[in-house]
Amino acid sequence: MSFLQPHGSSKLTIDIHTHIMPEHLPRWAEKFGYGTFVHLKHHADSCPRCASMMQGDKFFRKVEENCWEADARLNDCDQHGVHVQVLSTIPVLFHYWAKGQDALETSRYLNDHLAETVAKNPKRFVGLGTVPLQDPQLAIQEMERCMLELGFAGIEIGSHVNDWNLSAPELFPFFEAAERLGAALFVHPWDMMGKDKMQRYWLPWLVGMPAESSLAICSMIFGGVFERLPRLRVAFAHGGGSFPATIGRIEHGFNVRPDLVAIDNAVNPRDYLGRFWLDSLVHDPAMLQYITELVGFNRVALGTDYPFPLGELEPGQLIHSMPFSAEQKDWLLHGSALEWLNLPIQKFL
Repeated sequence: MSFLQPHGSSKLTIDIHTHIMPEHLPRWAEKFGYGTFVHLKHHADSCPRCASMMQGDKFFRKVEENCWEADARLNDCDQHGVHVQVLSTIPVLFHYWAKGQDALETSRYLNDHLAETVAKNPKRFVGLGTVPLQDPQLAIQEMERCMLELGFAGIEIGSHVNDWNLSAPELFPFFEAAERLGAALFVHPWDMMGKDKMQRYWLPWLVGMPAESSLAICSMIFGGVFERLPRLRVAFAHGGGSFPATIGRIEHGFNVRPDLVAIDNAVNPRDYLGRFWLDSLVHDPAMLQYITELVGFNRVALGTDYPFPLGELEPGQLIHSMPFSAEQKDWLLHGSALEWLNLPIQKFL
């Protein structure tokens, strides 16, 4: 494989934030008799290479073949100089709201498809599974299958699980199992807070998503997850959302009202900077500079949200445009990803 980049440098490039789904989904709502399980409505005549994601009869999103077709993805990767994609499901397919056994069935279906995709191109794709986190024991069971049988590097999870934040004691056994199994966790916002008050202007994606990522990071810090599980490897999408920009306020709150903030963990939240990873999807040079200073170049990894329009449309362009050293760019383009995934670079050579 050639590592020649369109930007003129020779770098292994790993994108840790990309989404995939099968080309066809069972009609789970009909099978289970309830819910808004997603199915795909393909447009064979008007748009043969695209489909509509439907929640029942409600349109959710239009997707194109690069959302399910490996060759289409690889063509895009080759065009943009991306050598490896880390694949995870689309968060609307988490199905945390469903019955645990039903969500286990949907998770297994998605994970089996992902495993087949990775197996056909093991040097180009890395898999992150999905699990029914509303039932932590079933989630652990499926995570074990993902790690020990399917050969995944980790699991993608949501920023909360219904009424549980990630600090919920019910979820701690799952995090313990992830540390034991060496599973990298990728935390992605979903089911955005306040969405009922954000009906216009795409605000759930522009305002709610950044808030969800901050909720997830603060919950894991203040809930003592990082303190109790120091070997747990966690990356957060979208540059950590609003967390990096508000760490000063978060730390100040911890200092002035420990009676409200430090009730489960007495360690200053700033002490955890560098203990978790962020992706680079911030769309702003000043913000990328800031988060690399905040958590370190070895804790920021290229992430694009491929193949969706809110992502980085030219993968790696922001990193390549920055006045970083070659070593710093190496961390952003692959070094941080390899540490988070716990994979050797030789796997992709």
